[in-house]
Amino acid sequence: MGHGTALDNSPRSRITGLTASDLAATALFAFEGAVIASGARLDLFGVLVVACVSALGGGTARDLLIGDVPTASVRDVRYVVVSTIGGLLAFGAYRAVVHNEWELLVVLDAAGLALFAVVGAMKAFDRHLPVLSAALVGTVTAVGGGMMRDLLIGRVPVVLREDVYATAALAGSLIVAVGLSRGHDRTRVAIAGGLACFILRILAHHFGWNLPTA
Repeated sequence: MGHGTALDNSPRSRITGLTASDLAATALFAFEGAVIASGARLDLFGVLVVACVSALGGGTARDLLIGDVPTASVRDVRYVVVSTIGGLLAFGAYRAVVHNEWELLVVLDAAGLALFAVVGAMKAFDRHLPVLSAALVGTVTAVGGGMMRDLLIGRVPVVLREDVYATAALAGSLIVAVGLSRGHDRTRVAIAGGLACFILRILAHHFGWNLPTA
């Protein structure tokens, strides 16, 4: 691959930009997953397993849905390496994160959610999926790993019980898919969708926004 940035629009640099964003989201979700697993009193091996599932689950589901196989997490060793390093860092920094009253985790989660939503929607759109389908793939990419993580540690997935979580991912993904379908600049579309997801997630946590429950 070339050395272009996400600001370039050539196919070669576009792949590089998407991969960089995907790996960044992978690192963030691995760190978050490992901290949560450490809080559940898992040992180092368990923490690393949860970190990898949290980081790779959504992207793997995305690639399977759009027919990009073998999936990126299988054909590119960087994904496993980044997930493992993120898990080890979180395991070592667990006490410092806890002392920060988990606010750091909310920011990391929102950033990872936004990146995965954008990347998922873009990859799906590039596979010529309809706008709504691309937005749904972006949402699955963003929330899939977290759902798997929560099930592994025996708790109801956060996406099903608190904050505007999947809704934020869907909003960001939809902005990306609609923007691309109308021929807008990819970088601007990605920034708009990512910011919308990130801000909505942060505001939902801060103000305690939740969807209605029975």
